[in-house]
Amino acid sequence: MKVSVLGAGTWGTALAILLAENKHEVTIWSALPKEVEELDKNRASIKNLPGAVLQDSVVVTADLEQALKAPEMIVMAVASVFVRQTANRISSLIPKGMIIVNVAKGVEEATLKTLTEVIEDEIPQAEVAVLSGPSHAEEVSRKIPTTIVAGAKKKQVADKIQDAFMNEFFRVYTSPDVIGIELGGSLKNVIALAAGVLDGLGLGDNTKAALMTRGIAEISRLGMAMGGKYETFAGLSGMGDLMVTCTSKHSRNRNAGFLIGQGKTPEEAMKEVNQVVEGVLSAKAAYKLGQKYEVELPIVEQVNKVLFENKSVKEAMYDLLIRQKTEEHSALIWEE
Repeated sequence: MKVSVLGAGTWGTALAILLAENKHEVTIWSALPKEVEELDKNRASIKNLPGAVLQDSVVVTADLEQALKAPEMIVMAVASVFVRQTANRISSLIPKGMIIVNVAKGVEEATLKTLTEVIEDEIPQAEVAVLSGPSHAEEVSRKIPTTIVAGAKKKQVADKIQDAFMNEFFRVYTSPDVIGIELGGSLKNVIALAAGVLDGLGLGDNTKAALMTRGIAEISRLGMAMGGKYETFAGLSGMGDLMVTCTSKHSRNRNAGFLIGQGKTPEEAMKEVNQVVEGVLSAKAAYKLGQKYEVELPIVEQVNKVLFENKSVKEAMYDLLIRQKTEEHSALIWEE
């Protein structure tokens, strides 16, 4: 298959390596000529992907028309803030029925739309899908066993994505729950910021387990209110992605939170991480979605106050712990 990967960051590059491993004809595009030059020159020494090698067969280009010359599938791997701009830019080049696989994670703050919805806005003639799950680029690029889920409205689209990406070290499941997959992937980054803060404060396993468990409860409540399915939030793109992002040394969201927990400002933390911290970009949108759908999101609320209202992390944690007493699961029935 001929596949175009738009976005030459760590995830786009890792997926280009994977697709080339699967014998596809791969072109990877970046809007930054300097990034293209560096990646093409340093194929065996890729920034932020230690030990990975970009195959000689992969074409690296800054020419969008060259990148989109008759592909059979497009992978949208640009940062979430550039998804609409990129989709708008390529719309006239996309034929009806083209499969576009979104692999970025986030919610557009201005519209509160998921990224597949953003792409559908700009390219209504395409079949837009999502690929998400616990999958750090650093590990995928080195063939470390990984499982992930492909979400699409039509089964044949999800099956085609599964066939394109799956191999002996990268297992792909399919699902029709596109909204649930996307929300799990974007909202877990907000919780991962909070998990990093706990590590930065030097707190223990009990605290992080509590945060992750109540975090998935918030993600599930909001996700189901928006039409997602419970099974999705208990699966790879929900609990699975949350676990890896909250605990891994590779997680830029967790690492940014760690620096904040150690006393750095959010701006200083993002600068030091030196990569896009999607949790910061998604935090405001997540809070607004909670208000829109009248869903209580106490962790998301406190993360927003720390990020944007200069609230101290210790005060935020204290306020979470002394909230009004409540049941763990309100749907469960007590005996009379």
